[in-house]
Amino acid sequence: MRMKKFALAALACIFAASAAVAAPLDVFKGQKGEVDIAGGTAHIPVMQEAAKRIMTLNPDIRITVAGGGSGVGVKQVGEGLVEIGNTGRPLKAEEVEKYGLKTFPFAIDGVAVVVHPSNAVAELTFAQVADIYAGKITNWKEVGGADAKINLYVREDGSGTREVFTDKAIKGGEVAASANVVNSNGAMKTAVAKDANAIGYVGIGHIDESVKAPKLEGMTATQENAANGSYTVVRDLFMNTKGDPQGLTALFIDYIYSPEGAEIIADCGYIPIPKK
Repeated sequence: MRMKKFALAALACIFAASAAVAAPLDVFKGQKGEVDIAGGTAHIPVMQEAAKRIMTLNPDIRITVAGGGSGVGVKQVGEGLVEIGNTGRPLKAEEVEKYGLKTFPFAIDGVAVVVHPSNAVAELTFAQVADIYAGKITNWKEVGGADAKINLYVREDGSGTREVFTDKAIKGGEVAASANVVNSNGAMKTAVAKDANAIGYVGIGHIDESVKAPKLEGMTATQENAANGSYTVVRDLFMNTKGDPQGLTALFIDYIYSPEGAEIIADCGYIPIPKK
């Protein structure tokens, strides 16, 4: 009898655990509607995976995820074109005042300098990166690399990634007019991966074998180091809504903050932030 009670108790624990795991998605059962999301491109892997899980559970829900950069995210959510506008930077006071936005930080991401994998340069200082982007250092041999012209890549105006890089890596320094402009983290990674003489920057979550992240001021660009403070070129990622989120939008944001959402964030290479 004691063994039977133990088995029943164990079975109850298993069912309880299963229910707990399933709970975050259960709120979408029986729901219908659409949620459109746009803005910061670092957010896209998290948003797409969350959307896929929700729509797989309930085909009556449609969630679209687009990029465009932080500036686009603010403008589109502020003008009511999307329900969630993502930014890789905090909202500016004038943006909050103009559009009545509410903001939801959900992850920490680092921003790393990246070069082509064949580049021999293993480490750069902040001063060297600033001089490279200002056009004062123009050849890789000046920083220990090959005798080759440095090709600069930057993000577009309004990019949260660009803002963090400018503020924390080049300390507000100038960017040479010759720099090539790309419009997303993915496009930056592709451009650098195809150009042996390139230098650019991406969110740490986008680093893979197609690019190399040299040490920056002795710091290694990993999410672990971003989380423990030993890598300092970091930023929060934000979801933003016009006023308090309602209906499916509120459910989606709550799902991002759920334990399952935190797993998605971590699997995408970011550090989850609890809901405040």
